[in-house]
Amino acid sequence: MHLPEQTSSSARISRKIDRLSTDSAFVVLARAQALESRGLDVVHLEIGEPCFDTPANIRAAGSRAIEDGLTRYCNSQGVVALREEIARDIQRTRGLRVPVERIIVGSGAKPLIFFSILALLDDGDEAVYPAPLFPVFQSAVGFAGARAVPVPLREELDFRFDMDEFRTRITPRTRLIILNSPHNPTGGVLTPDDVREVAELAIERDLLVLSDEVYDHMYYEEPPASIMALDGMDDRSVLVTGFSKTYAMTGWRLGYAVVPDWLVEPVVRLINSSASCTPQFVQMAGVEALTGPQSDSADMMRALRERRDLMVQGLNEIPGISCRVPRGAFYAFPNVRSLGLTSGDLAGLLLNEGGVATLPGTAFGPEGEGYLRLCFSTSEANILEALTRIRGVISRLDQGR
Repeated sequence: MHLPEQTSSSARISRKIDRLSTDSAFVVLARAQALESRGLDVVHLEIGEPCFDTPANIRAAGSRAIEDGLTRYCNSQGVVALREEIARDIQRTRGLRVPVERIIVGSGAKPLIFFSILALLDDGDEAVYPAPLFPVFQSAVGFAGARAVPVPLREELDFRFDMDEFRTRITPRTRLIILNSPHNPTGGVLTPDDVREVAELAIERDLLVLSDEVYDHMYYEEPPASIMALDGMDDRSVLVTGFSKTYAMTGWRLGYAVVPDWLVEPVVRLINSSASCTPQFVQMAGVEALTGPQSDSADMMRALRERRDLMVQGLNEIPGISCRVPRGAFYAFPNVRSLGLTSGDLAGLLLNEGGVATLPGTAFGPEGEGYLRLCFSTSEANILEALTRIRGVISRLDQGR
């Protein structure tokens, strides 16, 4: 008699893990690298990070800190020297005075987003978020046992909210509003009026706001508005940002959050119970990033503006593709609906037949269907080559119809 296979109870995975999504950029990167190992030349537009090196002065500061022996455990909330410089930077950039006691340093912005959401939401709560979305939002909300409620970013509004539509998504169960401006993946930026309306809604309905501002220095017009700086929002806002994008420090894993007094201890407890602390030498590199010359970041933004314009113009010249000009971050989010393929199928075709690694819009939720995300933080030569290959794939697609 055939007996069914038995799974040991010790090998059973918690169902909570199914609430977590995977960052699709790394999945596509692995596929692209597998193709490269078999001889395919690939232009990488999938990973969202600056193609520039961390500035030399920041690297040197990190090295000095290691030589000085700053390699031991430190305060789980972050060293005071860095938190003091963060407070000064927030006052310079947002006109907001924040005591160092409300600043928390973490190993990147992502865990601070995750920990803040875990500390704020309970089973049955709801959180509204911009859709398409940075996947960690949905993962964290679901892991907390709460319900994630999408509010679409409308292409016809340059990927901003329709505020009347936004209001319809608020229910008696809503506890948290999540913002991300400049936005990943669309490159949209909320206007000061948008942010003001969200603040008025949060105060009116007694809601909390988590604002992911990791692209805060990556804008091409006016600086993005920060909701925490508005009247009445200081004690109901969580601001999360970091060093990865502005200072090309993705691998250093350094971010920070500004939270209300009452939220400091729970978030620090989560850091203490997981990572223990952020390495001191990494934090000293962060001090140098904030206090040292800013010319490398300024040069990077000038280069990104040129590459943005090159990418968007080239995409709009390809039949069947239309692309709005992103106002922030370093992503193009072209509309490819008229090509007649799902965004997943098109991204697969571009990779396998064209050697161009992109992300389907559905990597950022179902609202991303009909779009691709292309990171233009790469060389101009790579952008031109990618555009040529994309045009070739689509031309062959048209011929095969």
